[in-house]
Order: sequence, then C-alpha cells, then structure tokens
Amino acid sequence: MNASVIAALRCPVCAARGSGTPLTLGGNALRCPAGHAFDVARQGYVNLATGRTPHSGDTAEMVAAREEFLGAGHYDFVVDALAEAARTAYPGAGLVVDAGAGTGRHLAGVLACLPGVAGLALDVSKPALRRAARRVPAALADTWQRLPLADGAAGLVLNVFAPRNGAEFRRVLRPDGRLLVVTPEPDHLGELVDALGLLRVDPDKPEKIARGLGGHFTETAAGTHRRTLTLTAAEVAAVVGMGPSAWHAHAGATGPATVTAAVRIGTWRPSD
Repeated sequence: MNASVIAALRCPVCAARGSGTPLTLGGNALRCPAGHAFDVARQGYVNLATGRTPHSGDTAEMVAAREEFLGAGHYDFVVDALAEAARTAYPGAGLVVDAGAGTGRHLAGVLACLPGVAGLALDVSKPALRRAARRVPAALADTWQRLPLADGAAGLVLNVFAPRNGAEFRRVLRPDGRLLVVTPEPDHLGELVDALGLLRVDPDKPEKIARGLGGHFTETAAGTHRRTLTLTAAEVAAVVGMGPSAWHAHAGATGPATVTAAVRIGTWRPSD
C-alpha cells in the first residue's frame, strides 16, 4: 500500500475511544501504537472494520456483473466526466478517497488524470475490494461509520452511486477540498424500468441529497451527462444484476435493447 495512504490512515479502534492514532505496516498487518492490528488480505486490501458490519455490501454475483458491464466500456463516459471534474476540483494536496468505491474503476480513472496523487478505495464488500485492490490501494470500511482517516487527509472525496456520510466526508476533507457526488438522473435506464421491474430513480433525489449534505457542504457546480447504449441480452442482464435492482427485478431480461444512461455530477465545497 502507498506510504502516503498509510500515513493518512488512523486506527478505528482508538478513534472509537477518542484518539486517532496512526498506523504502520509490519508484516501482513497495519498496527497502531496501542497494539491493535488489521490484517492485509492476500488480495491486497486491508480490513479496517471493527467488529461485525451490519451489512456486507455487494455480493460476488453483483460484483462480477458490474465488472463485466463496466469492462465493456458502457460507462466510460462517466469515468471521463468524473476525471474532468476532478482535475478542476482537486486542490493540489491530499488523498483522493472513493467512499463506496466498488471495484475501483472510477477511482483508477481519476488517479490516471492526476499524476503523482495517491488514492484510497473504501468499501464494505469483500468481493468488490478483491478487484479494487488490483487497481488502487483499498480498505474495508463501513462508510456509514467513522472513516479510518485523519482529519483533513483528503483533497477530494468521490461518491459514485453510493451512500453519503456528510459529516465524515467533511471531517476527512481539507478546507479547500471538494466532494464529487455522482447520482443517476430520473431517466437513467428508464427503458428497462417498466419492462423488467427495476427500481425507479427518485425524482426528488437532488433535493434529498442537498438536505442530507446541508450543514456540511454547499454545491458549487453540477452537470448532466448522457449516452444512448445499445445492449445485448447478456449486457441487459449484467446492468440489472450489478445494482440494487438485482434484488427486485423481474426475471426474463431480454435484448438487444436501446437504453438511456444519464448521470448527474455535483461538486460540493465544505461549508464554513
């Protein structure tokens, strides 16, 4: 794991007791001065969860579907738009932290456009982290809880189709840092919603995000990015299987299908 990433990490056990002690790498584990140790998995990610997490994140089947679909390049336009926003937003210092990073593709794309900048993928899903660690430094952590990072360690926090912990994002960001939030637009995958029973995107999502981040962040810019995708039957099954609709969709995905992909990218600065 990158030395600058390790330097920014803090022991989650000590943090829960009110002190943020640093971690050092020794053998196959990160350790704090108080003796707490966190194993580095053979796949390369470190487990910084304390106790049992209330949810395990994406399943191996969901992660495999996501890797198949993203590997075909269908969402490359999202990575490109996120990287462009990151180039503008990055303050010149601090980690790039992807909270809810999945397989690490978005973070890897952003880091490719910020030479020399270190990044960290955080997720609660072990199957996702096994893949993410092949691309970027990665750690298992519940992003609903306190993040295992020092105050002000990040110059940029990415949040792509993932839960948002405004208070913790604000804590780990530098005062001049930025939060980039990627969310689906109401018509995202709309052609498949009625046909396959996918979950609908809440049309009030931007307002709910603003309320959730309010008091911690102020939005300074936003843009919408769209593509029309032509998908095979296998690709329709993959895009359904890789997201939350995997738990709800009706059986019988068919193809080929012409589908709208539409996302919103918002840039947020820490509130004073």
